[in-house]
Amino acid sequence: MSEMETDWNEELVADVLADQYGIAVETVEMVPMGTDTINRRVLTTDGRRLFVKEYGATVDLTAVRATWDMAEYCRAAQLPVPRVWPDQDGSFVAVAEGSAWAVVDEAPGRVATSAMTVARAEQIGMVLGRMHRVLAAYPLPRLRQHTRWRTGSVEDAMVKAGAVLAAAKRQQHPDVVLLSHELNQRCDDLRAHVDGLRAGLPEEFVEQAVHADFTRTNMLVLADVVTGVIDFRGARAFPAWELGRAAFDPRTVATSDQWADCALVMIQAYRSENPTLPLADVVACVRVALLYMLFSFYGAVTSEYCLPAEAEADLQRHWHERQTSIRRLLDRFADLEDVLRSTTERPGGRP
Repeated sequence: MSEMETDWNEELVADVLADQYGIAVETVEMVPMGTDTINRRVLTTDGRRLFVKEYGATVDLTAVRATWDMAEYCRAAQLPVPRVWPDQDGSFVAVAEGSAWAVVDEAPGRVATSAMTVARAEQIGMVLGRMHRVLAAYPLPRLRQHTRWRTGSVEDAMVKAGAVLAAAKRQQHPDVVLLSHELNQRCDDLRAHVDGLRAGLPEEFVEQAVHADFTRTNMLVLADVVTGVIDFRGARAFPAWELGRAAFDPRTVATSDQWADCALVMIQAYRSENPTLPLADVVACVRVALLYMLFSFYGAVTSEYCLPAEAEADLQRHWHERQTSIRRLLDRFADLEDVLRSTTERPGGRP
């Protein structure tokens, strides 16, 4: 970005924050992350540190406002969610200069780039359990999380694998031979395991409002404490799905010898904070996590997301870590379910 563009960018943000929020800006810093928003850190003249998101002109304002409403609802319930600033009209999303804007306090901490520790896993489980308990009373969002892992066709998933490989060849993927091997393995696993995994799922799951993107990249941590939950997607979904996705984080499963301990401790901490979720849903989160990975091809090719280089490399790494995680979970899921079933019959039991 040229010096002239930088000056214009800072002036634009300063004008919007002054006009829409009554905030006087000292400095503006671009944050090279995000696919749907332009993100900036702002220091105000009175020393506040804010995070500002700018959405494109075509954004669904109703959907975006709903995500910020959910975030503020959780913050009001004492969850570690940064404060959302209302604009001069009391809305969590302002419309100005042809864009939509959201302003939040910048939370302490950072996104963790390494595998979870057991202590951090326990903290995450407590936060997620409280969040699900709080959101059980929240109105069901309009957006509904897909359940391909539960109802999707294996044949369709295999067609998707072929389409991914074709796209990789068109985009001159740097290691198309390895990707082809990984996709073949995925197809073999889909054929071999999906029916059996689905047969062990509960007939019905609890469904409610959830964050819907409660992943490593949307949590800020300081040491092993969760200091901020950010970027709510806000959907109606199964808590078991969100719990399994968090407990079996691919970076942890693929890179840490303690991954199973982390998962079990997180689930137990979750159970202590949200004891009303049926035991069958809690135990099933292992199968749900595995099925979700099997049906996801996110990260196999990355060029279409137009990510900054660092974010693109992280997504490519995520794809490979998910491949490793599938293998490890296939080897252990039955044992993990047995442990969960025996230790979570009553909240407070220890894995």
